[in-house]
Amino acid sequence: MSRITTTVVTLLLAAAFGQAKEDAGDGKKIDKQTMEWKDYLPEIHGTIRGKYEFQTETEESRFEVRNARFSVSGNVHPLVAYKAEIDLSDEGSIKMLDAYARVFPMKDLNFTIGQMRVPFTIDAHRSPHQQYFANRSFIAKQVGNVRDVGFTTAYKHTSGFPFILEAGLFNGSGLTNQKEWHKTLNYSVKAQLLPGKNWNITLSTQMIKPESVRINMYDAGIYYQNNRFHIEAEYLYKMYGHETFKDVHAVNSFVNYDLPLKKVFNKISFLARYDMMTDHSDGKIDKTTNALVINDYARHRVTGGITLSLSKAFIADLRLNFEKYFYKKTGIPKESEQDKIVIEFMTRF
Repeated sequence: MSRITTTVVTLLLAAAFGQAKEDAGDGKKIDKQTMEWKDYLPEIHGTIRGKYEFQTETEESRFEVRNARFSVSGNVHPLVAYKAEIDLSDEGSIKMLDAYARVFPMKDLNFTIGQMRVPFTIDAHRSPHQQYFANRSFIAKQVGNVRDVGFTTAYKHTSGFPFILEAGLFNGSGLTNQKEWHKTLNYSVKAQLLPGKNWNITLSTQMIKPESVRINMYDAGIYYQNNRFHIEAEYLYKMYGHETFKDVHAVNSFVNYDLPLKKVFNKISFLARYDMMTDHSDGKIDKTTNALVINDYARHRVTGGITLSLSKAFIADLRLNFEKYFYKKTGIPKESEQDKIVIEFMTRF
């Protein structure tokens, strides 16, 4: 394509996008609008996580592509944005994750409808490239991990005492049963309080009803972060309607310390984590016993590790972790929930 043709195409696109903004009541001058058409181009991102695991007790090992996520997001209007994300290898399975449209009726306020992560907890809300450890905490994976189809609203208050408030209604039938009708919708409310530059206090609650049993969850977490340290603690309490299952308690706590490097790697991070959970049920009735059963047995875990970052944090990381599990005598470990060494490489683009 010649330089003249490229220039003409660029001007036509700029004029078209500028007119769209003017029609929407933007009211800006044309020379300002011609510089903003790039804001409407889609952004494509991806996260690839490949890892090797060796279980020290069973002396078994495996390679795995934990995630191969790709997303496209962007704006179609000054007040409307969108996002679609798919994982081509979520432990070998293809899953559609996010698919939503978001409207910004006024500054610091938005409405979202579609398929998304439910606003609940701190750790469960982290994307794979934002995780500090190769394997997620029990809160993020077993106890508080919910993605659903629904509607949310979020408001961000920046003056005085800053906070972020999110709330939503959801089907409760997960991502694959969207055609089902519901007499009761699930709900979730999450508040992030920002008392200081380096502090975050998160309080959230959620009600879900996987089948016939209503489940209420309450979560409280806090973290402190500066240039070197990230210190975090979170507690989740889960209770089942009509005492159909014993209340569940889960804890996640960890510390991360970053040490800058000058050669090859940008930095090295030293990490330590303690997390635990009591006996847990996913809330679905067992057809044989006609009751809730234990899907995950109570356990404690201590994780130690280092992360070598080739670039900025969460862009290209080599994660080395060792996980030590502690079960009760009556506990039955899952096949992949035993003492292990994990080597993972994560890249984000």
